[in-house]
Amino acid sequence: MSGIKARLDAISAIIGYKPAHAPLNFSETKPTDVFGCNVFSDKVMRERLPKHVYKSLKKTIELGEKLDASIADTVANTMKDWAIERGATHFTHVFYPLTGLTAEKHDSFLVPDGKGGAIAEFSGKLLIQGEPDASSFPSGGLRSTFEARGYTAWDVTSPAYILENPNGTFLCIPTAFVSWTGEALDKKTPLLRSTQALNKQAKRVLQLFGVETKLPVGSFAGPEQEYFLIDRNFVFSRPDLLIAGRTLFGAKPAKGQEFEDQYFGVIPRRVLSFMMEVERELYKLGVPVKTRHNEVAPSQFEIAPIFETGNLATDHNQMVMTVLRTVAKRYGMICLLHEKPFAGINGSGKHLNYSIGNAELGSLYDPGDTPHENAQFLVFCAAAIRAVHKFGALLRATVATPSNDHRLGANEAPPAIMSVYLGEQLTDVFEQIKKGKVEGSKQKGVMSIGVDTLPPLPMDPGDRNRTSPFAFTGNRFEFRAVGSSQSIAGSQVALNAMMAESLDYIATKLEAATGGDPAKLNAAVQSVIQEIIKEHDAVVFNGDGYSEEWHAEAAKRGLPNLKTTPDALPVLTSPEVVKLFTTYGVFSEAELKSREEIYLEQYVKTLQTEANLVVRMAKTIIFPAAMRYQSELAAACANLKAIGHDYKMDTLECVTAKLRDLQTKTAELEKIMEHTADGALAEAKHMCCTVLPAMNEVRAVADALEAVVADDLWSLPSYQEMLFIR
Repeated sequence: MSGIKARLDAISAIIGYKPAHAPLNFSETKPTDVFGCNVFSDKVMRERLPKHVYKSLKKTIELGEKLDASIADTVANTMKDWAIERGATHFTHVFYPLTGLTAEKHDSFLVPDGKGGAIAEFSGKLLIQGEPDASSFPSGGLRSTFEARGYTAWDVTSPAYILENPNGTFLCIPTAFVSWTGEALDKKTPLLRSTQALNKQAKRVLQLFGVETKLPVGSFAGPEQEYFLIDRNFVFSRPDLLIAGRTLFGAKPAKGQEFEDQYFGVIPRRVLSFMMEVERELYKLGVPVKTRHNEVAPSQFEIAPIFETGNLATDHNQMVMTVLRTVAKRYGMICLLHEKPFAGINGSGKHLNYSIGNAELGSLYDPGDTPHENAQFLVFCAAAIRAVHKFGALLRATVATPSNDHRLGANEAPPAIMSVYLGEQLTDVFEQIKKGKVEGSKQKGVMSIGVDTLPPLPMDPGDRNRTSPFAFTGNRFEFRAVGSSQSIAGSQVALNAMMAESLDYIATKLEAATGGDPAKLNAAVQSVIQEIIKEHDAVVFNGDGYSEEWHAEAAKRGLPNLKTTPDALPVLTSPEVVKLFTTYGVFSEAELKSREEIYLEQYVKTLQTEANLVVRMAKTIIFPAAMRYQSELAAACANLKAIGHDYKMDTLECVTAKLRDLQTKTAELEKIMEHTADGALAEAKHMCCTVLPAMNEVRAVADALEAVVADDLWSLPSYQEMLFIR
């Protein structure tokens, strides 16, 4: 399909836009009635399960007690009946392998009855355990290729649900995925392990404050998901978008985002229809989506949920990404989750709002109205500061991907330097503690706008900072470095383990200082917090994280600046990180080595694919288009000469020179790609330091050609078409 045809098809699709099906009618079915209707929820279990089975299951879900395997058959049979009533014919164990994607294998409920018919069966054994082919998923050396056995294990804390398809439905059961020898091959297993570790250490600290809670203390998350929507006609004409998820070529448009007119702008009609259907589908799955809006870049948008437990929020975010992609197709669009699909235009992140606590205690990061007097909050906040300072490089490694490298530090996302933003109020409190004398804290004020008809507004005691990777935002921290296509599990695993280690350190100090005497607690707390702030306040930074001055200052403070994925991933197997994860039972050393190997391999494969695309597109799309234009220009010059005009055409000389450059740069890239390195890290560094710059050189020439070649000859849809035709 030519670029001209793609452009015309996209324009026609928008002008004559009609929904792919009858419009959704919320007046007939209320959103409150739809919410969770496809979830095997607490309400469904309470109504359908025998009382003793329900109570046993609730103890596992809410209190973290061991699952009673004897109830599995009853739960499985009830779950099957519920699913079949909703048209399900199959079930699948949903899991999250180290590809970063969602995996599933469907099995039918139906089995022959021996009489020419069939019956529906689903046993407790099938509910609890599945067996996908583990050799077909990344293991990083944990498993040999011929060792195929792996297990999925039912995660009772994340509810089963029904997914709808135009031709039927099927039951989805969230599971963990481990090897035959018990190593974690997924994202969920380490997250559950890290939550257990966090619970244990947090309760030690709470016990010192005389706080008792029956519920486990865990992480809570609310990921803000950013994404692009592009008309599908354009994507089909762009091999780079289709295969790599980002544009490997493309000249800067005349207008981008510099007018700042996109953010929170009126949502285009087709996009709003898409958003409404996305929300409807997510409501059915019990995903508590709350917010939708235009983002900063043209054709960029955001969807955000309210807080949930970290494990459930992770599962739900995987559902969000799946639903976004699926529903977009119904509206003639493609949802791009790549972190940087368009060069020179803001990329997409996934801000991970992170807190710890439970339903009884609320957020343990809540400072209250007088944070200087809230010793419990100050302890947990100090633990976070210490954790990020000690393990900032680990936190950076959790967001290290080839696509996220294009975004971090690009004045649209936080830098690769991990720092903590506290705001004026908390910074002042901790500074007072550091000096040994706390007199008070800045209080909330009231803002008068100066218009009588407008109400006075409550004014927070501190501003926000969008350039900080780990910013305090009222009663939680916002980790802004996660990429839009990433699972939020990896960063939560690191944060949970880091917090467990810091809380362990603090609890041990306080236990020794008080000797069990509550009267000594206040002095002990002040001493420990003062020590932590003196030792770790280098990580606290409230200024502009985009500035060059901060990069220089961070280096003076000894903060790591791991700019690329090959720089960051070796941190996963550093001695301090291995000690952290093995001490708290989150990862074994072998599991960490496997992840480093897998992620390095994924980095190399990604850049190899992109480099191959650059070569192919340069040779088969860009070069021929420029050659045709060169021929037209040469013919025009010849015609002028034939009638007596000795005409010299600058454009012809420009195109000819750039065609030579394109051939030269493409040949150089091909030559560079023949290189082989000894080991995954060496190969990743070669791709990063040699191949990627060579790809960019080819692109620079091609983008310059796009700016001069006749529009009707240039077959790739342009940035201005893709970003503004919506």
